[in-house]
Amino acid sequence: MPIKDLNPQILSEIRGSFAEDTLLSQNAAKNSEAKRYFPEKHENEIRPPFFHDTDRIIHSKTYTRYIDKTQVFYLCKNDHLTHRVLHVQLVAKIARTLGRILKYNEDLIEAIALGHDVGHAPFGHTGERFVSAFLKEKKEGCFCHNAQSFRQLHEIEKNDAKEHVNLCIQTLDGILCHNGEWLVEKYIHNPEKTGEMLFAEYQKCLVEEETRNLRSMTVEGCIVRVSDVIAYIGRDIEDSIAVSLINREDIPADICEVLGNTNKQIVNSLVLDIINNSYGKGYIAFSKDVFNALDKLKSWNYKNIYNNPKKMSEDGKIQAMFNYMLNSISTENLCGNIKLQYEKWKNEQNKEYFKENGHARIAADYLSGMTDDFLMSSYNELVVPKSFGFGFG
Repeated sequence: MPIKDLNPQILSEIRGSFAEDTLLSQNAAKNSEAKRYFPEKHENEIRPPFFHDTDRIIHSKTYTRYIDKTQVFYLCKNDHLTHRVLHVQLVAKIARTLGRILKYNEDLIEAIALGHDVGHAPFGHTGERFVSAFLKEKKEGCFCHNAQSFRQLHEIEKNDAKEHVNLCIQTLDGILCHNGEWLVEKYIHNPEKTGEMLFAEYQKCLVEEETRNLRSMTVEGCIVRVSDVIAYIGRDIEDSIAVSLINREDIPADICEVLGNTNKQIVNSLVLDIINNSYGKGYIAFSKDVFNALDKLKSWNYKNIYNNPKKMSEDGKIQAMFNYMLNSISTENLCGNIKLQYEKWKNEQNKEYFKENGHARIAADYLSGMTDDFLMSSYNELVVPKSFGFGFG
């Protein structure tokens, strides 16, 4: 027979170890303060709540699909390029390093970091723009990946019992507020934010694109947000060099003098600067010189990498594919494997989901959960004619 209960004395000692809260900064999120939208009671729970959140995230289907979601470079046959699954691990590692030194809750940091990008559509930010344009055309709001990450883990993903994942509110808040594209010199948290306020922010993000500069309720959320920038800014440069899009010598000299010109140097410079300017304080901050250099580097990356005409040369075809698939899903004009998979996904949702969401939003939810390859193979299945072979006999 499986063991169902722990020895009461052992369980008591394990739960007593959760009091490691006392070793954290006074501004850190405490395990004892963790809250969920749907209260739970686990008689034999041996995991602190935020640690438990990490397990729930990595065992989710949406986390599994990280494996084939591209970061910046799609349609490139190079196995050494960063994919989404590696990016979130890099964010988690950098954020936990900062959290450990600055004495913040590493369990919460890891949960936020690993879950923060599950809402990304196929083809990264390019796909995000196309999904958002579709929703706006259909007058069903807009799409931003941070809100979709919240949505995936709070509303769409179900466990084996078809129940919500039910992450802690602090974890969901860090995920919603993680936006690494919005850079600031000082990250200040909002400890007065409630679960109701958080949910209102999430709902606003579904209809207004200009709501991305959100303040996390925890410093841990601020740490993940800045770690997102640190994780991608130099790594994207290395990937760009690998695909011959830029040369290292192209990076402006004044930026290199402050941050370096390799991913290793850039990460180290930014992490040490944050420690120097945040240790013992209730916020996360850069020095002015380092922030200015980072801001310039981010702008340089956008011009020379993300918006490089060579990288964007196939975007017209990709947008046509997105539009075709979104319209096909919203009208349920599907066949073959894509139809079977969509029906399976629909059966996992409850009746309220279909009452509360229009056809375009449902299509956006389903397509945004796809991997790059599954989207392309589904498109081919619906569009490209199939051979009859030697005949019909």
